[in-house]
Amino acid sequence: MANFSKFGFILATLGSSIGLGHIWRFPYMAGSNGGGAFVILYLFLTFTVGVSMLLVDMIIGNRGKKDMVSCYEQLSPKPMKFWKVSAILLIGGPLILSFYAVVLGWIFYYLFVVSFDLPLNLDYSQAQFAHLRDNSLWWQILGFSVCLFLTAWIVCKGIKNGIEKLNFVLMPLLFIIFIGLLIYAMGMPSFGRAFDFMFAFHPEKINLGVIFASLGQVFFSLSLGVGTIVTYAAFTKSNENLLKSSLWVVIPGILISLIAGLMIFTFIFAYGGKPEEGAGLVFVSLPLIFGKMGLVGNVIAILFFCALIFAGITSTVSLLEPVVLYLINRFGFKRLSATFWTSLFVYIIGLLVIFSIDSHYADRLTFFDKSFFDWVDFVTSSILMPLGGLCSVVFLGWFLGRKKAYEFSKHFFGQKLFKIWFFIVKYIAPLVILAILLLHFK
Repeated sequence: MANFSKFGFILATLGSSIGLGHIWRFPYMAGSNGGGAFVILYLFLTFTVGVSMLLVDMIIGNRGKKDMVSCYEQLSPKPMKFWKVSAILLIGGPLILSFYAVVLGWIFYYLFVVSFDLPLNLDYSQAQFAHLRDNSLWWQILGFSVCLFLTAWIVCKGIKNGIEKLNFVLMPLLFIIFIGLLIYAMGMPSFGRAFDFMFAFHPEKINLGVIFASLGQVFFSLSLGVGTIVTYAAFTKSNENLLKSSLWVVIPGILISLIAGLMIFTFIFAYGGKPEEGAGLVFVSLPLIFGKMGLVGNVIAILFFCALIFAGITSTVSLLEPVVLYLINRFGFKRLSATFWTSLFVYIIGLLVIFSIDSHYADRLTFFDKSFFDWVDFVTSSILMPLGGLCSVVFLGWFLGRKKAYEFSKHFFGQKLFKIWFFIVKYIAPLVILAILLLHFK
């Protein structure tokens, strides 16, 4: 089995975590949850609970050297057949991919169509997005198909020739584009206001909703709970310094989130937009703001949507790979056939997602007041991802236990740091995940 290089593993894991969650979701979550209150909480929780859980997945994969389910079975102190049930959690990746690729298809549309026809008023911007979602069925299918085809092609190439090479190219390009956009934003008078909004800490804005929003963002932004990190870590050397690797993944990811937030809010404040506009920030507010910049806005729009596509593709690959590796290891599939059948499943679900948000078919694909799109999103983000995270921390903290966990991590942990980490893994992380689950079913 071909391994990642040390830098390749970091870039692949970073590519998995840096996606629409950092660049699209983080700014609108910060804007909707009090700005600095959300950001400070997010940073604190990332460096405590987030890093701890990321390390758990890395250790399980690094020591198991197989797909997620086989890692649990192989590392378990006693033969326990119920670990086979964890295979159900692997379906989360393809299900997320089914709507993630749809959203990425929208970004392709914005790059190639809207970037050259930027709106000059709010009504036109809203109409562009509404037209894409409600009346541009074939555009959506085309964008979705292109995204899924690229993802499947890269996964077919394997770890060294596909995933690692992709991230060696796209991750540096992503940072170059975003740093360039940040430098441009720093020259605008509204940058100071954006900086204050992002980092001024107002304790009175903290409430239960902001706390859980911060926790949810940590979970989403680190690709926890879908088998990605376990799968990628299976392709690393046994003596890998996973603590250092986890920090190399977390810190650049946070930087991209903060750069995206500063840049977007600088543009929003400069042109009278509202930071609490939610998910429409990228598809409604930003194109309008770019349109007011004239020709410079067209250039910035193209660069911005290119960066979003780069980030998105590296994440889509990581959502497909865990199931592909599972089919290869457990059922003897060739990589090509495993990729084909998994992609076909994703394609069928993705088409249903697209039809469920099209105005002509939405009624037929709405169940209990939720569209098919909403149901797929709910099942993955509210059930499968938290359960996947709970499974990994309970496995390491309660089944493997302190002695085995220290044996697996002593080459990069000191005694004191290990005790803090293990306490978080065994007690704090499970409580956090259970709280997230209960909040969604409240």
